[in-house]
Amino acid sequence: MTPGQSTGRHSVVPPAESLPDVLPTDRLREGARLRTDLRAELRRIPNGRNALTVAALWLQIVAVIGGAIWLHNPVAWVVAFLLMGRAFSQLLILGHEAAHLLLFSNRRANDFVGKWVLDYPGLVPFEIYRKGHMAHHKDEMGPDEPDAALYAPYPVTPASLRRKLTRDAFFVSGWKNLRPLLAGLRSRTGRPIALRILGTQMVLLAIFTALGRPELYLLLWLAPWMTVWRVINRLRAIAEHGGMIRSTDRRETTHHVQQSASARFALVPYNTGWHLAHHVDIGIPFRNLPALHRELENAGWVTPELVYPNYRALWRALASRPTQ
Repeated sequence: MTPGQSTGRHSVVPPAESLPDVLPTDRLREGARLRTDLRAELRRIPNGRNALTVAALWLQIVAVIGGAIWLHNPVAWVVAFLLMGRAFSQLLILGHEAAHLLLFSNRRANDFVGKWVLDYPGLVPFEIYRKGHMAHHKDEMGPDEPDAALYAPYPVTPASLRRKLTRDAFFVSGWKNLRPLLAGLRSRTGRPIALRILGTQMVLLAIFTALGRPELYLLLWLAPWMTVWRVINRLRAIAEHGGMIRSTDRRETTHHVQQSASARFALVPYNTGWHLAHHVDIGIPFRNLPALHRELENAGWVTPELVYPNYRALWRALASRPTQ
């Protein structure tokens, strides 16, 4: 039986026969976590490499925007627009790493970069995100799941998914996500964070203005965030948890998809596609998630029946509910 195939009801939750009870093993404990001595190596944070990764991302952003200005033709502007949507995905995935205290081993450096270099430029309130995201990991699909509305309805009809993605692509979801930030400026508790994010955006606008192109803040920063990034975010998020259930077995809360070079470029950079491994042990830095996943496969805890061959197959399963 393949993932998403009917199990007596319309569901994408793996059937019981594809969830072998093999734990503990000589290397994995209950819950599929590695033995403490093996886990220590995978938990090491590569500070220097991560600093280079953050710097390389910002060099990429400069190159994309600078290339569009230099080439100044319609194709270059369209490509830059799309690549900037991907850049927000990269910023916020690294921000996610910082939220887990996995970007730098020094807490102050980790949080400074997570806030001012990654999340605030991406219009994300780092502190609020961290709190909500930890609730997500504490009890996926539980009563305090912050993204329950995003994950729970699946499978949906193909028409429903098209409507959601259309709203994402045409600023509707972007405006919905921008409004809380603007509302935060009027809130006594939310104002400090909202002002930090707004201040960061003003610095970006000032940089575009200094280049003589202030309109590019709207066209190559805010607009991709409100459109391309929203599409990428939904497609990735539902591929992580769409239609899954509350369970202590992470194989019932989190999907796994076979990773390809194209998916890792466009949708799941920085190993975020190994999401089942991430939920098994949230203390493993992104560079080591493939190694943890191999451990899960070698132990027989992750079987081929659990793995979608590609993201298209999973999205088809998530949009497979018949129209009533």
